[in-house]
Amino acid sequence: MGRYRPPTPPSSPYITRDGFDALSAELKALWKRRSGVTRALTAAAAEGDRSENAEYIYRKKELREIDRRIRYLQKRLPDLTVVSTAPSDPACVFFGAWITLEDEDGLEVTYRIVGADELSPEKGWISMDSPMARALMKKTVDDEVQVETPAGMASYTVIKVSYQGK
Repeated sequence: MGRYRPPTPPSSPYITRDGFDALSAELKALWKRRSGVTRALTAAAAEGDRSENAEYIYRKKELREIDRRIRYLQKRLPDLTVVSTAPSDPACVFFGAWITLEDEDGLEVTYRIVGADELSPEKGWISMDSPMARALMKKTVDDEVQVETPAGMASYTVIKVSYQGK
C-alpha cells in the first residue's frame, strides 16, 4: 500500500495589505539571514571532516529550511491578490471583516476573516477557507449561522460586522 495523499486544494489567493507587507518583509529578512548562515556553513566546512561535524550538519539543515521558505514565498507572493478596499455593502460579511458572534450560551467571540497566509488563531484571525468563515460569508447582523465543529453543530448569531477593526 502506497503513501499517496491527494494534493491539498489550493488556498484562496486573497490577502490584506498588512499581511502582504509582512510576507514581503519576511522574505527580505530571510535573504539577510541566509547570507549569515552561508558564512557560518563555509566556516564549519573548513574545519575538516564533515561527517562528524555537528556545526556543519546543523547549518546545512538550517540553510535547507531557509531556502524552502524563500522558494515558497517567491512562488506565493506574485499569486496573491491584495484586498484593501471595503465592500460596497459594509453591513454584509466579506473578506477582511471583523465579526462579533454570540453562541447559544451568550458568550461573545470576535473573528476577523483573512487570507490563508495570515491566519492567527490567537488574534482571532481565521482563514476565509475555514468552515466558520465560509458559513459567515454574506451574512448580516442578527443572522443565525450553523457551523460544523469537531464537537458537533454549533449555532451563532451575528452581533456586529465591522471593517475598521474590533
